[in-house]
Amino acid sequence: MGSRFARLLLSAATISFAAVGWSQEKKLETLNVSYVSVSASRAPLWIAKDLGLYEKYGLDVRLVVIRGTQLPITALVSGDIQIIAAPATGSMVAAARGLPVVVIGTFGPSTFRLVSQPSITSISELKGKTIGISQPTNTDDFTVRRLLLKFGLMPGKDVNILGTGLTESGKRMALMLQGGRFEATLATPDTIYDLESRGGKIRELADTVELGIHTSISDLSTTRDFIKNHRKKLQAFLMAFSEAIWIGKTNKDVALKIFRKYMRTDDPKRLEMMYNNYMMKQIPAKPYPMEEAILSDIENLSTIVPEFKGKKTSDFMEPSVLKEIESQGFFARLYR
Repeated sequence: MGSRFARLLLSAATISFAAVGWSQEKKLETLNVSYVSVSASRAPLWIAKDLGLYEKYGLDVRLVVIRGTQLPITALVSGDIQIIAAPATGSMVAAARGLPVVVIGTFGPSTFRLVSQPSITSISELKGKTIGISQPTNTDDFTVRRLLLKFGLMPGKDVNILGTGLTESGKRMALMLQGGRFEATLATPDTIYDLESRGGKIRELADTVELGIHTSISDLSTTRDFIKNHRKKLQAFLMAFSEAIWIGKTNKDVALKIFRKYMRTDDPKRLEMMYNNYMMKQIPAKPYPMEEAILSDIENLSTIVPEFKGKKTSDFMEPSVLKEIESQGFFARLYR
């Protein structure tokens, strides 16, 4: 397994960049970090890379894309990767089944929007209708159920929930508008923008972030052994990551340049959408694990994974490293 991921790290298909202009006299500590998808929410990883923040804190961080759910966890536990950027639910399931995986930070709650056919103007009009999701027990299923309850609607009784088998929200919206068997679905700002830029018309009914429905779809995880044996290295990474967030929030030009490079777009409206929805809205200034989201995940997953019975948030998250950084005045110095 180790040699397999060693090849991945060296492969041209990975996103890994050598530090530029860093003095060879200074010994940098290597840290391998993976992320499961190329999304605008990854901006802090890229900002820290391009601006030399990892080197500033003594690290040679190698970024690599490893897609999927199980493969990143396998790489993490084997030691080939030290930090993964992936949904917390994968780490939580691994931890519940005995692996020493723990969530240490976040890119923030997923920016889901509940969208519908244009004829529907409010959530109350969904009564007796159907919302299309990817499949039962997926994140969008749990999110839809929490959202409906906030508006006094009972999932499965007042509003039907239909598994479509379509994991991409853009495809679900297209099917919805073609007269599929459902009138609403969850979508991301990116896919909504894509649809509308092609002339599609939908209605946005609710924003999960504004409603306080936080889903742990993009988080940072490591192993408990790594926290114990390499705490200083982890502190350095989280300082670089947090400083990159600060730069992205306070220097829009830097953030837009990063989006142009890594998201490969020059569309001004798309860039503005990414900046507002991800850099300013989704990504928190202090990237602590989202305890409320993890608690909700425990409640949801306990219905399908027996190992979650009786578990607490502390079994799956470890905020102590970020707390140490904050206690040393790191965030106060950044945002003063």
